[in-house]
Amino acid sequence: MLILTDSNFDEEIKKSTLPVLVDFYADWCGPCKMMEPHIEALATELKDKVIVAKLDVDANNSTAGKFGVMSIPTTIIFKNGSPVKQVVGYHDKAALLKLITEVAGS
Repeated sequence: MLILTDSNFDEEIKKSTLPVLVDFYADWCGPCKMMEPHIEALATELKDKVIVAKLDVDANNSTAGKFGVMSIPTTIIFKNGSPVKQVVGYHDKAALLKLITEVAGS
């Protein structure tokens, strides 16, 4: 799993040839903790198709603000360096996989 920060975000997103799913989270967030196993499973299962990354909004509020992240968890999928899909709130593995499939297939 890729750990993103304010300092490496743009470089990592722009250089990726694969879609990138970014989990905007905080350690104190209950729904974020509930999503963590799903995010980790997708990172392992889809490692050749999608880059799965996490960004701690408390430590990296500049990037979170840049993408209008007001509530967490927020999941944004980037393709070709640009955000193409954003969802807010808890999503289970099946819902996240559906989002990834929609983007990867487009």
